Amino acid sequence: MSRIAISAGLGASVLSLALCATSGSAQAADAAASTTPEGAAEGIEEVVVTANKREENLQQVPLAVSVINESSLQASGVTQFADLGRVAPSLTIRPAEHPVNSNVSLRGVGTFAFGIGVESSVAVLVDEVPLAFSARAFSDLPDVERIEVLRGPQSTLYGKSASAGLINIITRQPTDTFRAHFNAMGSTDDEYGGSFSLSGPISSDLGYIVSAAYSKWDGNVKNLFTGHEVNGREAFNTRGKLRWTPAEDVSLTLSANYLGGNTTVGRPFINVDPAALFRGTAGQTTSVVFPGVSLDHDNTDISNNFAARTGYSGYGGSLRGDFGLGKMNLVSITSYDKFRLNDYLDQDDTSTAIAAGSNNQIGQFHSQLKTQELRLLSPGTDTFRYTLGAYYGNVSFNRPFFRGPVFSLANWFASSESKQLAGFAQIDWEVVSRLTLTAGGRVQNEKVSYTFLDIQNGSAYFSGDAEDTATTYKFSPQFQITPDLMVFATYATGYKGQTYDLTTGFNANRALAGPIRPEKSRDKEAGARMQFLNRALTLNVTYFDTDYDDLQAQTIETLADGTTNFRLTNVGGLNTKGVEVESSARIGADLDLSASVTFLDAKYTSFDVAQCYPLQTAAQGCTGSPTRQNLTGARAVQAPKQKLSIAADYSHAISSGLMGFAQANYQYQSSVYYVAEDPQTFQGGYGIANIGLGVRDESGKWQVTAFVNNVFDKQYFPSLVNTAGNFGNKIATQVIIPRDYHRFGGVRLSLDF
Repeated sequence: MSRIAISAGLGASVLSLALCATSGSAQAADAAASTTPEGAAEGIEEVVVTANKREENLQQVPLAVSVINESSLQASGVTQFADLGRVAPSLTIRPAEHPVNSNVSLRGVGTFAFGIGVESSVAVLVDEVPLAFSARAFSDLPDVERIEVLRGPQSTLYGKSASAGLINIITRQPTDTFRAHFNAMGSTDDEYGGSFSLSGPISSDLGYIVSAAYSKWDGNVKNLFTGHEVNGREAFNTRGKLRWTPAEDVSLTLSANYLGGNTTVGRPFINVDPAALFRGTAGQTTSVVFPGVSLDHDNTDISNNFAARTGYSGYGGSLRGDFGLGKMNLVSITSYDKFRLNDYLDQDDTSTAIAAGSNNQIGQFHSQLKTQELRLLSPGTDTFRYTLGAYYGNVSFNRPFFRGPVFSLANWFASSESKQLAGFAQIDWEVVSRLTLTAGGRVQNEKVSYTFLDIQNGSAYFSGDAEDTATTYKFSPQFQITPDLMVFATYATGYKGQTYDLTTGFNANRALAGPIRPEKSRDKEAGARMQFLNRALTLNVTYFDTDYDDLQAQTIETLADGTTNFRLTNVGGLNTKGVEVESSARIGADLDLSASVTFLDAKYTSFDVAQCYPLQTAAQGCTGSPTRQNLTGARAVQAPKQKLSIAADYSHAISSGLMGFAQANYQYQSSVYYVAEDPQTFQGGYGIANIGLGVRDESGKWQVTAFVNNVFDKQYFPSLVNTAGNFGNKIATQVIIPRDYHRFGGVRLSLDF
């Protein structure tokens, strides 16, 4: 594996250059919703966000928010949800063999658990409608207007699944005039796709938008056993909206969506001890179980005798109503969503002919979500502003699961349900000129229940339920020193609800132990939002320090009868602190620059009974009975100390009515552990550069871009897995190969009418 070693001096030089030349909200030089602020030069854009559940100028919001628009996604080579970490430096997304096991982290905090009913620490919303779980989002990003990434606990306005932050994907809305938008792309490694959206009026008070997207890529891993390419994907998405405005102060928007697709799975081995034997069985050497595979850090081949894959489909809809009540506005959002994912995994990852070489894992995930939100908003221009709201959510999951037939046997069926009722309020009061105080609170009641049928062990049946009422709150003073300089401080609390660990091994002891306690957080932030040179230059800086108590993570637990087991439970604490810098600049009429960087220090403050990693010795800290390690003071998993993103877009007239342009971006991430302290899951720092050259019509009706991603052909792994247990406790390391593992090029075409 090729790695980039960037010295502190070089990294500082690159960052200094970027910040001297650039400034502004992250990725937001061309944000979709924009106006020309009073007194600003023509063409200077205002970035509008809905982070506080109302439309506001980003520079006046006392929150850490990144805004990413469609052009920024394309220029950075981001076509999938899993790639968003490239353009939002505090965001890290770790892919897995299927989307359910993927992980989304903000500021080093995420959920590392595989059970149904274990909610994410980072909520994902589409058009302000929550998804039942993040796996629903792991597909294409069609018809995106912008993406808002809110960092830090957002529980006061967004509830218990946003304890570390949230991602809000905003899609296009119906338009008052006919608009058509088409995209198509093809790559040198056989990826192709296309999308379209049509919008306009049906009548004077009824508008529509309909969109669809399709993409297909065979993958970049070769299964030598079948001769097929794997690690690929195929996806279809469609969405439609109708907006009815029967009166000036009434608007109803009906939205419906469908997605379907599949992925193929291939996890190459990059490091296996030559003396390793599969399942410790004589004669089962690597040349027997992986015939033809070269086991080195550049390996992209597998030999699997089972077609590991996923297939998924889902549909849903929402009805949003906006009603003017005098000076106030009432918003109602009703939603329904249903999703299913089938997963098939070659659990032994070999093609050996012995019985253990046909050990497979087969399961399904079913989710159903119903929500209702009401909120009352005062005018956004008043010196005393308020948002009052109520929320109801009902989410249910079920999962049949089988693994075998030789080892790691499992056969069970589990279900879980969560019912939540919450009320929330936020007040913004400009108590004196330029000084605004923000205070908010939320009270939420949640009832959780489960069933677990262990077919593998005599059809043992368990069920249970629990109820909890919790409060979260926030307080934030902000001072507008000048029209272009605002400073703020925030104290906020977060909450992640109680749950049950419904995974293989659930038994009477786990049932007696009851639910896992809620995870709670306390967040302190301070920042400045600055613009210069008639708002052509923007610099936003945020300092954060967040403590998590009763952290939900995998550990060793002592149960009611004195026995111990490994399970998801409350392990102690974690602290994450750091600095985020976001910047952008418009230099003349031709050049836009942006840069953002996160400096992160995320450590466990209390985690003294952690699971040992495979092959860990006593000298490496694996001691006691049962054996465990003490991770107190260790760096959190998936928490790079630095992440950096720099982008440039230069355009210039090359003839009458024709513009030429060049795009470049660079993303750097420092080293991470994917499993705490495990050297087999350590990824060194790396940087990826992408470029694009193209031409476009001056009026924006069409654009053609030729691009090259991973220009310098740098290799990295977004996930590493230690599977020594399958090889007689000898080194055996597998990886997930990223889409841009090798350099590739392509062409993008867009048309607008």
